[in-house]
Amino acid sequence: MAALPPDAAVEAAAASEPEEGELVTNRRVILKRYVTGCPTEEDMEVVVGTLRLVVLPGSAAIVVKNLYLSCDPYMRTRMSRHDQPSFVPDFVPGEVLDNWAVSKVMVSEHPDFKPGDLLCLLTGWEEYSLITNPKIYHKINHPEFPLSYYTGVLGVPGITAHAGLFEVAKAKKGEYVFVSAASGAVGQIVGQLAKVAGCYVVGSAGSDHKVNLLMTKFGFDDGFNYKKELDLDAALKRCFPEGIDVYFENVGGAMLEAVLRNMRPYGRIAVCGQVSQYNLQRPDGAPDLFQLVGKRLRMEGFLVGDYGGEYRQRFEEKMAGYLKEGKVVSVEDIAEGIEAAPAALVGLFSGRNIGKQVVAVARE
Repeated sequence: MAALPPDAAVEAAAASEPEEGELVTNRRVILKRYVTGCPTEEDMEVVVGTLRLVVLPGSAAIVVKNLYLSCDPYMRTRMSRHDQPSFVPDFVPGEVLDNWAVSKVMVSEHPDFKPGDLLCLLTGWEEYSLITNPKIYHKINHPEFPLSYYTGVLGVPGITAHAGLFEVAKAKKGEYVFVSAASGAVGQIVGQLAKVAGCYVVGSAGSDHKVNLLMTKFGFDDGFNYKKELDLDAALKRCFPEGIDVYFENVGGAMLEAVLRNMRPYGRIAVCGQVSQYNLQRPDGAPDLFQLVGKRLRMEGFLVGDYGGEYRQRFEEKMAGYLKEGKVVSVEDIAEGIEAAPAALVGLFSGRNIGKQVVAVARE
């Protein structure tokens, strides 16, 4: 196609511009600088801009109002600059952070969406987002539950728990299951799903209150406060005198080392995350991996993105049923307002949150 002359190009662009829509204030959380060590609130900044609620006709774009933002430990790994690419790109200083959110469609030229639709999708940490061609999303099919559940038990953490426990670790009735970071967004769901499946379940957490929550709220058989245990190996032997069949790995470091010593032959380890390593400039050395050989263990990492499509749909219906039957419950820690987002993210690494950390941007 031949290029238009400059004047004609300007006229064509002007003709294609949509009619003006409402101009709204749009507060956004940006990364100020790359992070080394533990992140602080000063590494981020809430900036104020504007966004017009309008999209180009025929563009397949949408504008959404973000209601609930998911706050997750993996975001820390994106706040540093990496020479080797990871499965998710690094954040860029000066640009908005992004993650999963529950959002309401305000304006749409996309054939699958209309104003008022509720979606769970990847979007910026901001009040409103213009998404030119949404590709990673799903509609909310159970609005009878709190919408924030789609950042947790009905969203990515829930799917992660289900896929890691049953597809990767192949947990079966009667097995001994250990979950680290067990009161968090993923861990609390792993433990409850394991109990539904008929397993014996123990979890570790970072406070007595959280350990009590494991057993009184989530139905774990036992638990311990890892910060009070002088010997993690002894703690695991106390809880699992016959050893561990399945370990859902969220922590890494010393906990993984101790777990490997307590795994039963042919045990399975699903590696979801290693939060103890995220703030280290040099990760801890590898644990005694020769345990994998002698005990014929299988240790496997996984990505939740491998379990979308029909798997996600089946999971959503199953989990909705568990929630309605009271077989699974969800505990959330909701920070109010986008200004609270930096503190909420930083708090994940000191264990300040109780349950799934969510930022409520707007409750509508």
